Amino acid sequence: MHSDQEPHFYGRRQGRKIRKAKTSLLDKFLPEIAITSSTIIDKQTLFGTKINQICLEIGFGNGEHIAGQALKNPQTGFIGAEVFKNGVANLLTLITGIKQADQVPETIKLLPQRVDNIRIYADDIRLLFSRMPDNFLDKVFLLFPDPWPKKRHADRRFINPDNLKEIARILKPGGIFRIATDHPVYKRWVLRQMHQNKNFIWTAKCGNDWKHPPKDWVETKYQRKAVFEGRRPVFFDYLRL
Repeated sequence: MHSDQEPHFYGRRQGRKIRKAKTSLLDKFLPEIAITSSTIIDKQTLFGTKINQICLEIGFGNGEHIAGQALKNPQTGFIGAEVFKNGVANLLTLITGIKQADQVPETIKLLPQRVDNIRIYADDIRLLFSRMPDNFLDKVFLLFPDPWPKKRHADRRFINPDNLKEIARILKPGGIFRIATDHPVYKRWVLRQMHQNKNFIWTAKCGNDWKHPPKDWVETKYQRKAVFEGRRPVFFDYLRL
């Protein structure tokens, strides 16, 4: 139940029944890397390894992108926000390698090739915004968000003036806000909303800059499905002024 101060969340918080191994990860390992109401949001202490910069992924889905980015960038800290419990469980599987219930050890650890540079906020990111310091982040990812394509649902889209104001506050000047979508309505919506916001400027110089994945991109299952079904993703990078 939401109080008057909390934003209303539209969408699912859980899907199909979560299997035993993933339930164990949620119970035993998530608390080790979760951001909770008592967590201090501080660059020096938030992660279990020394980091040079911090990225935020809003709605990380099944976790493939954040898991891949964190593996490729061990000196970067990654905060992943996701309300969908099944997605959180899948990310835990990706970073521990535990897939079967009989594989769950007494003490759960990250895969040997990983460092402790992921923190998970298993709730609506809007509830965490106010706890983040100004100029805290180096990059923000919003990848394939729910487009809410019907006009009457437009106010549910994440890209809106209120959320952009918070993103602009917590993202450093010179930082990147990356938005990817495969939905034509959301493409137009993003371009219009971002054009009207004076805190950001689109970095694209030509079509190749937004019609193809960036060099540091990590492909996801959802992206492959979209392409297979004939929906062409676009990739918008906006510079924080």
